[in-house]
Amino acid sequence: MPKRSRKPPEDENQAAKRILDAVTGEGMPEKNPAAVALGRLGGLKGGKARARSLSAKKRQEIARKAAQSRWSRHAAKDA
Repeated sequence: MPKRSRKPPEDENQAAKRILDAVTGEGMPEKNPAAVALGRLGGLKGGKARARSLSAKKRQEIARKAAQSRWSRHAAKDA
C-alpha cells in the first residue's frame, strides 16, 4: 500500500463549511448537459458492446478470475 503524506488536521469550521457546501450543492461546478448525455450514451452501450466483442473463452477467463478473486477475499476473512 502506498504511503500517503499526512495532511494537517482540518479546522472544525472549515470542515463544517465543506460539509454544508456538499449538502447544499454550493461550490460545485455546473455540468455541461451535452457532455453528460454523451457520457451516459457511451456508458449504456459500453458493456453490451464489450460483451459482444469477447469470445466465449475470454469471457470464461474473466469470469473465472473474478470468482477466484471474490472467493480469495472470502477465505481470507474466515482464516
